[in-house]
Amino acid sequence: MKKILLTGGTGYIGSHVCIELLNKGYEVIIIDNLSNSSIKVLDCIKKITGIKPIFYDKDIRDKAALLKIFNKYSIDIVIHFAGLKSLTESINEPVNYYDNNITGTISLLAIMTQVNCHSIVFSSSATVYGKAKHIPIRENSPLSASSPYGQSKLFIERLLQDLYTSDDKWNIAILRYFNPAGAHESGLIGESPNGIPNNLFPYVAKVANGSHKRLLIFGNDYDTHDGTGVRDYIHVVDLAKGHLKALENIGTFKKVLVLNLGTGQGYSVLDIVKAFEAASKQKIPYEIVERREGDVSECYADPSLAFELLNWKAEFNLSQICNDAWNWENKSSKDYDI
Repeated sequence: MKKILLTGGTGYIGSHVCIELLNKGYEVIIIDNLSNSSIKVLDCIKKITGIKPIFYDKDIRDKAALLKIFNKYSIDIVIHFAGLKSLTESINEPVNYYDNNITGTISLLAIMTQVNCHSIVFSSSATVYGKAKHIPIRENSPLSASSPYGQSKLFIERLLQDLYTSDDKWNIAILRYFNPAGAHESGLIGESPNGIPNNLFPYVAKVANGSHKRLLIFGNDYDTHDGTGVRDYIHVVDLAKGHLKALENIGTFKKVLVLNLGTGQGYSVLDIVKAFEAASKQKIPYEIVERREGDVSECYADPSLAFELLNWKAEFNLSQICNDAWNWENKSSKDYDI
């Protein structure tokens, strides 16, 4: 039984990956400082899987704590989620973002090197493509970033590439997510951000349940079928299964494995509003406001490489994403106190 360390494992994506790992028989150890997640997720994971993962309320910048965990459990593979993730917030708090994301990763890699653990799956983002010139986006597209959040992801990717160049016994997979959405079918875990959500789906859900008065749509004059921005939304469980595929094949390709995890299908903001209204049977008021600086008209993946190399592809459609997100919103979201 391989022992997997999930950094940031009580977060939205990490908790769903934890469930998939436990269901496959892996032993899971989570380290998370709970800055944007709830300890309650551990009990929910147990309700779903019958197993409560080992948990440490620690920050990955705490090298002494990391070293103790690695030595105690003889970790085989790390899946690295820990990091701050709001693009807008990062613009206002660049030092905090660089410290958390980059310093934290350097700390983690230093301890992994010290204990001879050389396998890592990194949670990256499609934000590293910047304003892509060609859609759908392939992994060999030019890289750039316009925010400290995106820059931190880009820096870590380059760091991991340099690490492999320096020592090819490292097994590294970099997974570039597009837009995770939805929730576990049980309705017990899902996305529960602090304050006003930065991501579209939890924002729409809060409007549907009356917590927020209206959805703000940033621009309706883009070159898309209805004028609103088009993005690639992937069900969080599909995303979680992509991590398992990467983990199971890590080290197979004798290079740093870089893959898009998306659906290859773009939906506009108004498409999401319509689909969520159908799932929730609620009217979702919205207001068109000015574009946000840096937003692009459309962004969606070419996920064919992940299918070619890992035999992975997204299975859930937009309707299922909306149904699961609404089930979570009604069943459990209010019970989380982050």
